[in-house]
Amino acid sequence: MHWQTTRFTIDLARPRVMGIVNVTPDSFSDGGDHASAQAAIAHCERLVAEGADILDIGGESTRPGSPPLPLDEELDRVLPVVRAALTLGVPVSVDTYKPQVMQRVLDLGVDIINDIWALRQPGAREVVASRRDCGVCLMHMHGEPQTMQLAPMQGDASAQVLAFLKRTAQELTGIGVERRRIAIDPGIGFGKTVEQNFALLARQRELLAAGYPLLIGWSHKSSLGAVTGLAARERVAVSAVAAVLAVQQGAAVVRVHDVKETVAALAVLRAAQQA
Repeated sequence: MHWQTTRFTIDLARPRVMGIVNVTPDSFSDGGDHASAQAAIAHCERLVAEGADILDIGGESTRPGSPPLPLDEELDRVLPVVRAALTLGVPVSVDTYKPQVMQRVLDLGVDIINDIWALRQPGAREVVASRRDCGVCLMHMHGEPQTMQLAPMQGDASAQVLAFLKRTAQELTGIGVERRRIAIDPGIGFGKTVEQNFALLARQRELLAAGYPLLIGWSHKSSLGAVTGLAARERVAVSAVAAVLAVQQGAAVVRVHDVKETVAALAVLRAAQQA
């Protein structure tokens, strides 16, 4: 299986590691360590050196309860980092739900749009559909960041997530976006209980029925803290474990903060599988 993006056709025969670059002062995980453009660019370079296959740059925090960020401020945060990241020789993704941001970064040559709203904001689908090759990741989110954990979804999360992702991807292909450009993400932690998140992991292979590559993000999530008692910055090892489990359950891409540790963990898994 391959994932078509603007500049790269990503071979998913082996799992790919997507390194997270939060250009935000209020990330739940890194606390704004890379909030300046200079720090974020240095972080991009470090993640590529550690083995990141893809960089995912975001200017707006999507932690539970986070407020919306004004458009101009998001552009000011993201654009300088994107320009630098595009020179590093790996696919560059931008984590945004705003169609105006999508348009600007795609004009620069960004490879992937990674949208927690699955292109449900007015105009977002049209921006992606207007491009011939850019990749897109559609994520399931119950509710919205401001309220999603106050009223999480109920019932069988796996069935609901699969139905949503299949329907949303079908709507996108219906307006001309080729299947080879689409990946899907069940949205671990986005409006789901701890039990639902782990049920999604245990039954993750069911999502393969949608027919698209799975992009999974467990890194430093609060559900890992709920079962281990570890604070966000202490969840490096358990995040790597979750990434390995996700790959064993069919994930094609794992989105992580700790690239070096995840790459090493996947190397151990690959050696065991080859043996």
